[in-house]
Amino acid sequence: MLDTSPLTAAVERFADRLRSAPQSRLQRGAAAEALELARELAAAAQRLEDPSGAAPARVMPDEGVFVVGDQLAVAGLDLAEALRAAGTAPGNAKAPSEVLDEAVALVERVEVRAMR
Repeated sequence: MLDTSPLTAAVERFADRLRSAPQSRLQRGAAAEALELARELAAAAQRLEDPSGAAPARVMPDEGVFVVGDQLAVAGLDLAEALRAAGTAPGNAKAPSEVLDEAVALVERVEVRAMR
């Protein structure tokens, strides 16, 4: 089974920073960056869960700057679960370990950009 702890640790760290960030920082772009990241992680999970693309895509809604940390945490945990399950599912274009590495790097880049 794939160890997704690097992803969950990176996502939880960023989500915690967002939850404790001042409103001004969130409104200056941190929340928008984090929402876009959450949407990307959710889309990656959907691709792993449905490689054929048969199910309609679901987009994470914009529920405001004060919940984006929770949205990011949910999307990250969903992707981690999809990665663990994808280890045995055929038909995915990328190896789960490659998707994991890309997701961790993406979370870290967006965190640096959003929280500077």
